[in-house]
Amino acid sequence: MCGIVGYIGKKNAIKIALEGIKRLEYRGYDSAGIAALDNGGRLFFKKAVGKIAALENKIKNPPFAHCAIAHSRWATHGEPTVANAHPHSCCKEDVFVVHNGIIENYNFLRDALRREGHVFKSETDTEVLAHLIERSFGANGLESAVREALRHVKGTFGLAVISRRHPNQLVAARRGSPLLIGIGKDEYFAASDAAALVSHTKRVIYLNDNEMAVLTPEGYDIFDFSSSKKKLSKTIDTIDWSLEESQKGGYAHFMEKEIFEAPQVIKNTIGGRAIAKEGEVKLGGLEPIEDRLYDIDRLVIVSCGTSYYSALIGKYLFEEFAGLPVEVEHASEFRYHSFPFGRKTAVLAISQSGETADTLEAVKEAKRKRILTLGIVNVVGSSIAREAEAGVYNHAGPEIAVASTKAFLSQLTVLVLMAVHFGRLRRLGKEEAKKILADLLSLPGKAERILRGASAIKKIAAKFKDSSNFLYLGRKYSWPVALEGALKLKEISYIHAEGYPAGEMKHGPIALIDSSFPTIAIALKDSVYEKVLSNVEEIKARQGKVILICEEKDRRAAGIADETIFIPKVSEPLSPILSVIPLQLFAYYLAVLKGYDVDKPRNLAKSVTVE
Repeated sequence: MCGIVGYIGKKNAIKIALEGIKRLEYRGYDSAGIAALDNGGRLFFKKAVGKIAALENKIKNPPFAHCAIAHSRWATHGEPTVANAHPHSCCKEDVFVVHNGIIENYNFLRDALRREGHVFKSETDTEVLAHLIERSFGANGLESAVREALRHVKGTFGLAVISRRHPNQLVAARRGSPLLIGIGKDEYFAASDAAALVSHTKRVIYLNDNEMAVLTPEGYDIFDFSSSKKKLSKTIDTIDWSLEESQKGGYAHFMEKEIFEAPQVIKNTIGGRAIAKEGEVKLGGLEPIEDRLYDIDRLVIVSCGTSYYSALIGKYLFEEFAGLPVEVEHASEFRYHSFPFGRKTAVLAISQSGETADTLEAVKEAKRKRILTLGIVNVVGSSIAREAEAGVYNHAGPEIAVASTKAFLSQLTVLVLMAVHFGRLRRLGKEEAKKILADLLSLPGKAERILRGASAIKKIAAKFKDSSNFLYLGRKYSWPVALEGALKLKEISYIHAEGYPAGEMKHGPIALIDSSFPTIAIALKDSVYEKVLSNVEEIKARQGKVILICEEKDRRAAGIADETIFIPKVSEPLSPILSVIPLQLFAYYLAVLKGYDVDKPRNLAKSVTVE
C-alpha cells in the first residue's frame, strides 16, 4: 500500500505523476515506480528502491506521454526491491497496475495462473491483478477485462490500470481502499489522496466500494463493477484546502509546523460550534439524527493508534458530562469477538484520515448490526465520513507528518464539544456547560503560551537524548496523554517508551527504574494530584530521573522533579488538550537531535489502509 497517482490528458503525464507521488511522500514508502504511454502505445517504465529522488535519477529527460500511473509503495508482500515495486505488469508487458490494499486470495490465484502458463516476476500480491486482467482481455477492451478480473479477487484494493492495447484509457477501481477522481480542464486524475492533485484541480469525485472509473482525454464514466454496467451519476465535491496549507511555511519539518499550528487548530475546530453565552454546542453534522441521540444508552468508540488514545479521553468526557456509559475498543479487535449490541447502542469511529482500514471495517460491522454509526474524521469525503450515518469534521487542515499531532488536538476538541452536546441532552446544566465552553475558548491563547516555551523543552530533550528507555505516567484524564506521549517518542525517535497509569506503576514497571531510566509524569492540580505526586516520590526514592508536566507556579511539584515543564491552569477535563503539547515538542526535539527524519519515520505509513 501507499500512494497512487494516475493522469490522462494533454500535458506531460510523466511529470505530473511524479509530482503527484512526491506530494504523497509524507505517507511513508520504501520504493516507487511509474508506467506511461503515448498515443501510439509506446511505453515508458521505470522503478526504483528508496526515495522518489532515486526514481527521478532514472528519469533525466522524460519523453512526452499523455497517460501515466505512478505509485509509492509501503511493503506488505515482499521486501522493498525493484522487482516488488509498483507498477506491476503482465507477461507481455501489455497491462500495468498500481495497487493499494491486500489481495487475500493471491496465493490461490497465482497458483492457478501459473498452471495456465503465466510467469511471475515479484513476490507481491498485486502482480496477480496484472495477469488476471491480461487473461480477461477480449473484444470489449480494458474496462471489461478489469471488471472480469476483479470478479475473482477477494480482499481490498484501490487500483489504477493502463494498457498498451488501449493507450487512451485509464481505469481505476476501489474496494476498501481510498481512491478519488480529479476533474480538470481536458485532463483527469486518479489518486489515493487529494494532496496528489490539489495543485491541478480541487474538483473531485470520491469512489465508493465496488465502483470503477474509466478515464479518457475526453471525459470519464463511473460504473458499479459488481453488478450492472449502468453508469452512475456521482456528486462532484470541492477540496476545501489549498496546496500552500500542505507546505512547510518556513518550519524545518512538517511535524514542527503542525505542532505550532495548535492554537489555530483548536480555534478552527471550535469555530462557531461553541456558543458559550448560551451553554450550547451546535454540531451541524449531528442535526439530521438529533432525535436518535436522546435514545442512546451506550456508546462504543472504535479507533486505532493516536485516535485510540483520544477515544480513551473521550470516555472520561462522555461519562462525566453526559453520564453516558462508554467503552473504547481497538478497531482491529472489534470485529473479531462476540460484541453484544443493544438496540440503543451507538458506535463512534475516530480516524484522522477517515480511511483507516480497521476502523472503517468496524463501522461497516456496526451497520450490519443496524447500530447507529457516528464519525470524527479530518478528511472531508473520506470513506468513514461517507460510511457513518452522521458525524463531525475536525477542520484541522491537512496533516502531513506521519506522527499525528494537530489532528489529536482537534479530536480532543471535537470530543469535548460532542460530550457537552450529549450532556445538554441529558443531565448537564446550562451554567456548567457555559463554564466548560468558556474554558474551551481560552485554550488557543494558553496553547500559544506553551509554545513560547519551546526552547526550554528543547534543552530538556538534549539532556535526555541518549536515554534508551522512558516511562510516561498519568492518572485519570492524563493517563491516555501519557500513552500518546510515549507513542510519539517511539514513532519518531525509535526509543522504547511505555505509557502507564501512574497507580499501576508499582505493579511491575517500578522494577525497571534506576538512574538511567527517566520518567515523564503529568501532575496537574486536579482530582488525582496528590496521588500522582506520591507515585513520583516512589520513583525518586529509587534514583529515577523525573521530568514533570505541571501547572505554572506549582513550586511543590517543581521541587520534586529533576526537570519541570509548566503549562497554564486549565480545568481537569480539558487538560489533555494542553498537557500533550509539551510531550509532542519533547519527542520532536529529541528525534531531531538524534538526526532522524521526523516527518517520515521508518516502517510507518500515514494512513493505514490495510488490516
